[in-house]
Amino acid sequence: MQNLMYKFYFYVVAVCWFVVQPPFVANAEIAKKVDVGIIVDSDVLVEKISKTCMLMALEDFYATHNQTKFRLVPLIRDSKSDAIEAASAGIDLLKNVKVQVILGPQRSTQAHFVIDLGNKVKVPIVSPATSPSLSPKESPFFVRAAHCASFQAEAIADIVKAYGWRQVVIVYEDSVYGSGIVPFLTESLLNSSGATVPYRSAITVSATDDQILEELSKLMSMQTRVFVVHLLPVLASRLFINAERVGMMNSGYAWIITETLTTLIDHSVDPMVIDSMQGVLGLKAYFPGSDKVNNFTRRWRKRFKQDHPEVDVFELNVYGLWAYDSATALAIATERIDSVAIPGFKGGNVNGRSSHSDLDDIGSSEMGAALIGFLRNIRFDGLSGDFHILDGQLQPSAFQIVNIIGKGERTIGFWTKTYGISNKLKRDNDGSNEKLGIVIWPGESLTVPKGWEIPIKGKKLRVGVPVKNGLEEFTKVERDPTTHSVIATGFCIEVFKEVMNSLPYAVPYDFIPFENAGGDPAGDYNDLVYQIFLKKYDAVVGDVTILANRSEYVDFTLPYTESGVMTVVRIKDDEKSNAWIFLKPLTKDLWLTVGGFFVFIGIVVWVIEHRINKEFQGPPHKQVGIIFWFSFSTLVYAHREKVLSNLSRFVVIVWLFVVLVLTSSYTANLTSMLTVQQLQPAVTGLFDLISNGDYIGYQTGSFVTELLKSKNFDGSKFRNYSTYEQYDEALSKGGQKGGVDAIVDELPYIRPFVAQHCSKYTMVGPTFKTAGFGFAFPKGSPLVPDVSRAVLNVTEGDKMSGILQRWRMDDEKTCADQNNGVTASSDSLSLDSFRGLFLIAGLSSGLALAIYFLIFLHENKEILSSDDYSVIQKFFHLARTFNEDRTESKAESSSAQQALKKNEAETTEAGGESPQTGGRSSFYYHNNNNTDDQDEGQFSTATTQPTSPIHDNAITIEDDTAEHR
Repeated sequence: MQNLMYKFYFYVVAVCWFVVQPPFVANAEIAKKVDVGIIVDSDVLVEKISKTCMLMALEDFYATHNQTKFRLVPLIRDSKSDAIEAASAGIDLLKNVKVQVILGPQRSTQAHFVIDLGNKVKVPIVSPATSPSLSPKESPFFVRAAHCASFQAEAIADIVKAYGWRQVVIVYEDSVYGSGIVPFLTESLLNSSGATVPYRSAITVSATDDQILEELSKLMSMQTRVFVVHLLPVLASRLFINAERVGMMNSGYAWIITETLTTLIDHSVDPMVIDSMQGVLGLKAYFPGSDKVNNFTRRWRKRFKQDHPEVDVFELNVYGLWAYDSATALAIATERIDSVAIPGFKGGNVNGRSSHSDLDDIGSSEMGAALIGFLRNIRFDGLSGDFHILDGQLQPSAFQIVNIIGKGERTIGFWTKTYGISNKLKRDNDGSNEKLGIVIWPGESLTVPKGWEIPIKGKKLRVGVPVKNGLEEFTKVERDPTTHSVIATGFCIEVFKEVMNSLPYAVPYDFIPFENAGGDPAGDYNDLVYQIFLKKYDAVVGDVTILANRSEYVDFTLPYTESGVMTVVRIKDDEKSNAWIFLKPLTKDLWLTVGGFFVFIGIVVWVIEHRINKEFQGPPHKQVGIIFWFSFSTLVYAHREKVLSNLSRFVVIVWLFVVLVLTSSYTANLTSMLTVQQLQPAVTGLFDLISNGDYIGYQTGSFVTELLKSKNFDGSKFRNYSTYEQYDEALSKGGQKGGVDAIVDELPYIRPFVAQHCSKYTMVGPTFKTAGFGFAFPKGSPLVPDVSRAVLNVTEGDKMSGILQRWRMDDEKTCADQNNGVTASSDSLSLDSFRGLFLIAGLSSGLALAIYFLIFLHENKEILSSDDYSVIQKFFHLARTFNEDRTESKAESSSAQQALKKNEAETTEAGGESPQTGGRSSFYYHNNNNTDDQDEGQFSTATTQPTSPIHDNAITIEDDTAEHR
């Protein structure tokens, strides 16, 4: 019985031992051991935090996974804040320990060589190095377990856009870590908001305070007041302390720090440095809080305090969470590979003989090639949120935008790839949260910095002005005989001064003449504007026209003058005393057309009326005279001849309407010429100059020559002038006497000139559009928007009127007859104005003539169908028939008809009639009656049918009957 009790106790103890024994201990004897190297900098707090998180991640993974194929064994090496030490640690782990994976190093400068080692021996390198120069695409065994620095470029650009800043200076560390972000940030700024980067400030890691102060002084001398800082905490701390010392943390400045610096500010920056960073904006990766994170944070605090009792102040950050998730991802990826995988190396120096390098002795990892495929594409819900590595790169989810205030930071908004900037993580449908929260800027200011200002300690604005040998009303440059200082005057200069005085801030400037050593112009206006692109001038002021080709190199303000290029020509002499002025109302073409139609209408009426109207018959000279007399007499409605045919009446009615319109127009135009003062141009349009081969004048140095050449003008016909007096003299002479026939220039120049000589010259079209005069500044200059607004304020106010009056730019109002440059044109009426009228008259006359000839040919169809005549004989027979007088035939027919009717009456009284006579009489009467009916259907009652053999026989028969009776 006692033995049974001992056996029972033995089984109970055995079962309890197996139950109490941790599963991973038992599993450890079965799982294959995989060595994992961890390279950290033991002197840096954030890397200490990351190391503790990675160790805890492996412990937590195997505590929750009972059965695993592999077990990761961490082996830690210290990089000692040195890239060479980090490389040495990597070689040691690969060559001596044969690790299959390396976690770290964290700094980009240290990770660069270690990544190259991993690519060579096919060992995955999982590092939070953020430099874009370290690319997972170019390094197939590199996995970035943090956000790439280039990801935040778009977020920074959107912040710049939100506040309307146009220029940004990038301050970055001159290292692999710092320089990689610069091209991405520059491109994003340009694409997002059009902001430019006029200067890039590269600060070396070893820079002294004096060197930093020198660089800050250079930044203060520039106009830009927005700075993006991409430095590690140690260098950034010295930068901001010195910036506060020189006054660059006061009101008007804006500072934006990148993700790494914002994240580490609580761990690596002294509180005194934070005091000097008040008002700075920063970006940091956003991770959602959860109970899982809170529980881990409590455990981590306890563990970290045990591992590093010397650290008094510490706080878990996103780099610690990423380190935890990276180690977890490694453990998950390891379990996904085949269990037959051997955690070892193949190749290398197996004979113990020396090789060319230590790397040749290592060989290549047998597990690395299989492991890297799972590591480069993995996704799970980690402590940092959605931990998603795609193609070797950790994907960002959102950025948190903070404002450094007091001893810490305050969240003012978020940025996501989908929604951009918002003051909430998820944007409302109505877009009400698109703006950031309230920001306290440097100097405890609530006013958003405008992003630039004219530096007090810097140089004054260098304003280039053109040197002109004429037209000094616009720009004139002189030098003080005592001080030799530049004195610029003129309409354009006064407008510029008024505009700059209306700005809400002071902008000091100096005028610099664009001249050579001899005091003459150093080039044309294109050359002057190009000096801004060459950075010799900060602005150009003068009578500079805004052109498309110039805007490729500079930015122009809004124009302050009217636009357009027009032509000035001489006014013709008054022709009131001209003996031939009565011909002026109509053009030559119209006179010839009217005369031709008079003759044509006369011929048409003569043809229709010739056979039936005695007044259109007679000798040939009489008939020719009647043709001209009848048609031309309609001009004054003095024709006495009556027209008998309906066709000719139709033609005459239409023609009288045409004559009425012509005479009314002629009378009105002639009256205007004789009563209204005429100021007609010698040339009606600019393009008439091409056809005439005339000479054209232009202002010296103007772009007008290029414009005229583009319109196919002959360059040999150009002559340049510099003053209004030269304009007057050249136009007075004319092109054939050494002058010009026209002056082509811009409206601001043309109007005052025409106003001074309004009785001699006028403007003609067309008007070529230009943008007017404007002030030029460098591309992206922050001055342009403010100066443009000031230009509007000046030009819309009373100040501009005063400037115009002082420089006599509005004298064109005194020339009332040239109202505001209305284009003059010829007063002569042209054929085009009456083309439709003549078309109606011609068609109606031609139609009437065609109808008449058709009827004539139909009446004489016996002649046309006769086989007894040739074609020529038929033609002459028809001509004789046309020339016969139908009026006599009509009278004879009328007499015969009366005799026949009398005979019939007598026969009726006698009670009988001769059949033969009655038959003949009936034939004649019937035929003659038809002839009269047909005639009445086509013409008036005075017309008769043409004589024909049939008519002749009828008349002869009646005569015989009369004699017989």
